[in-house]
Amino acid sequence: MAAHRPIIPCELLPETRERIDAYVEALRQSAPDIGAHGLNRQEFWDSGIFRSAIEQLRGAQAASMMEKRAFMAEIFDHLQRRALIRQWAFAGADERHDYQIDLPAGRISIVETKGCLDGNNTNIFERPPQADEFIVWSLCQNPGSDPRHNAWSGIHTRLSAELIHRRQRIDGVVIWDMVCGTAGRPCPKLVADPRRSTRVTEARSVPPPCLYLFPRTVPDPRNNPAPACWHLEEIDLLHALWRAFGGNAADVVEVRIEARIEGVDVQRRTRFFREGLEIATSEWATIRRAH
Repeated sequence: MAAHRPIIPCELLPETRERIDAYVEALRQSAPDIGAHGLNRQEFWDSGIFRSAIEQLRGAQAASMMEKRAFMAEIFDHLQRRALIRQWAFAGADERHDYQIDLPAGRISIVETKGCLDGNNTNIFERPPQADEFIVWSLCQNPGSDPRHNAWSGIHTRLSAELIHRRQRIDGVVIWDMVCGTAGRPCPKLVADPRRSTRVTEARSVPPPCLYLFPRTVPDPRNNPAPACWHLEEIDLLHALWRAFGGNAADVVEVRIEARIEGVDVQRRTRFFREGLEIATSEWATIRRAH
């Protein structure tokens, strides 16, 4: 990766990593004394109870969508109160996507929610036929995960290759969730200017979202090697988020995805622009899925 400036302002702070590590160690030391298992310390560790409990908690956390759905509902309700969207619905139980948003101009925005973007689940999406615009939205609940790694891995390593290979257009990406702006993941935007926080409920205030504009058309190495990106005002949902939550020009990044043929390989390069300036560029990389 040839990078000049980060493609997302937040980062995994050393003090956050230290707090997590310290808590892990404190939990490990206290584990044999928690609960009514009736075992001495050696018996407790030999029993595997701790490992099983951790795995059960991990599974419950991964399976639970309640907190993510609550966050999305608060955001969409705020947009609806401001008449920036007409209505929204959760569609995840019956459809391949998660949300359908009806926009004031009669357009339909489809949102597919993902986790931290660095996993294989990011590659699984299907643009439905009714979508006037299709958005991938990253909801990363893990404050110990590195936002800069996740953004790069998700956008360049996974999504850019997938949309060229499967020829399914993605119009934009949102990286914004319930941990943004909390003690677990302080937002540099609010550190610089606390007035940029927006209250959506009595219990939740949020920083401005990070928005990524994708190419208007699918890159093709022969016929469309370097398509132009959308403008913010052309993607209604992203523009609504930008307006409702105090966005400025620096909160929007253009993701230019280029394709070429090198020998027998299809390759792509991802270039990131903020306020017209190139902030990061990948090397040319072969799309392995093409073989």
